[in-house]
Amino acid sequence: MAHILVTNDDGVTAPGLLALALEMRKLGQVTVLAPDHNWSASGHVKTMHRPLRVKEMQLLDGSLALASDGAPSDCVALAMLGLLPEKVDIVVSGINPNANLGHDVTYSGTVTAAMEASIWGLPGIAVSLNSPENHHGALDYGPAARVAHRVVRTVIKNGLPGGVLLNVNVPYLPDEQINGIRITRQGLRVYRDRLDERVDPRGRPYYWIGGDAPTGVVEQGTDFGALAEGAVSITPLHLDLTAYQALEFLSGWQFSEDGGRNSLKGG
Repeated sequence: MAHILVTNDDGVTAPGLLALALEMRKLGQVTVLAPDHNWSASGHVKTMHRPLRVKEMQLLDGSLALASDGAPSDCVALAMLGLLPEKVDIVVSGINPNANLGHDVTYSGTVTAAMEASIWGLPGIAVSLNSPENHHGALDYGPAARVAHRVVRTVIKNGLPGGVLLNVNVPYLPDEQINGIRITRQGLRVYRDRLDERVDPRGRPYYWIGGDAPTGVVEQGTDFGALAEGAVSITPLHLDLTAYQALEFLSGWQFSEDGGRNSLKGG
């Protein structure tokens, strides 16, 4: 029986986490270890400047979970370093209430928890829900949780290539309207950030980074393209960020002042 670590970046009380944990329990033993508060858009954090604390708490269904004051990636690291008595086999992060597409993966705490799993040599899966902008009321995480069940079940059966994690984005649709599951590449996220400068009551400036909601380029074969057609997007990611296509180009550069070979050898 697989031991599944469930975490997120929205905090241990988030409804998407509970929906995910309930589905994962159908696949194996589940341990929930998640942040005690929201870490959205935190990126890949490693807490080293202060101690980390972990406490036991109860989820809404009465089951027990562990909550840490660290980031999502800290939660995974704590589990890997021996906080849990039993070895973890797979890490599943989510369900995030908003999609993580394109360049979002570098900001997303949901995705970077799965990245941390990959660093430790484990399969990591991040699950996000493409909920409508300005949605009112509670979100229905059921279809996304059932998609996560199918994906994790398949990964348990087949495994993943070394160093690969999966970024799963689910359209906000009923089960019967989801248009299949597609393997995709990262699309292009378009950000419309704007700096809002203000002055506090003491006359000191402060800043908000705001702006309009980001959009994306809808293109066939991408995560944006799949969601636009009502399909689940699964994008395989890895942590090797080397731009291989630029290696040959850069190797022709001359960094030495005399135009000789690229050497910083001392005189």
